Amino acid sequence: MRIAGRHVGHPFRGAICLAFAYLLALTWSLHAQQPASDGPQYVNKTNLVRPANYREWVFIGAGLGMNYDQEASGGSAPIFTNVFVNPSSYRGFMETGRWPNGSVFVLEFRRSQTEAPPNRSGRFQADLVALEAEVKDSRFPDGWAFYNFRGGGESAPPLAGQDVASCVECHTKQTAVERTFVQFYPTLLDVARKKGTVKPGF
Repeated sequence: MRIAGRHVGHPFRGAICLAFAYLLALTWSLHAQQPASDGPQYVNKTNLVRPANYREWVFIGAGLGMNYDQEASGGSAPIFTNVFVNPSSYRGFMETGRWPNGSVFVLEFRRSQTEAPPNRSGRFQADLVALEAEVKDSRFPDGWAFYNFRGGGESAPPLAGQDVASCVECHTKQTAVERTFVQFYPTLLDVARKKGTVKPGF
């Protein structure tokens, strides 16, 4: 519209632009509040469904022969442990140095072997012997839950009573960031140090 030779914007154009911007912001906000699709899936609200594709998640670290029990014997062949975390939680940690709600960690135990050609020394990973998980979920009274997929079950209830007591104590007192052993994952430990989220002593 023109008035006295000047072009004047449509009176409703600004309002339409503002409404569109608000709609975009609202859509983004609602999307951000939705739980990540790769987060924990439950049966009966608490039993964790074994993540079928956890080996496609982010691999954050491995250990060989690690044991937290002072009385454990070192006579048997050492076990490999592999740790995976759901991708959205990994991205959240890289941005903040903290694990977002809905983080799922899968701990895989595998036998180690030495005899297979052409190997002449060292050890490599073999068959799966156990699978455990840890979940950060604010719905639980403690904010965290631990699981053991005994016998290859498709789901598992959260550990309780004496089964979980030692887990909680160790994951409270001996972990570098929140309730996770970030001290064993050097790239994540660097991030946590830069973000200032490492516990005193680490």
